[in-house]
Amino acid sequence: MSPAELELALKKQRLQIKGETLRVDFGRHAAGLRPTLAVGDLAVDAGYWLRAHPQVVVATTVALLVAKPRRVWSWGRRAYLGWQAWRKVRALFDPRPPSR
Repeated sequence: MSPAELELALKKQRLQIKGETLRVDFGRHAAGLRPTLAVGDLAVDAGYWLRAHPQVVVATTVALLVAKPRRVWSWGRRAYLGWQAWRKVRALFDPRPPSR
């Protein structure tokens, strides 16, 4: 092995060791985020499941409308207003221009 190849091999080994150290440090520092990220993963999984089973959403909506239409409309209105408020608040902090 030539001196240049040996130097490259040593440099590669040092970078691999440093990368492993950084991964361990990041994992230790990010441990506090695990519960929050787990909730986010659960919400994403629920969204995928609902997309795969839209009949559940329709059946639940119909059942609620038949059982308590007034309550469904009031909660629907609250959800809509909450969604609109969320969009406005998010737009304040989003650097990108709003899409129309």
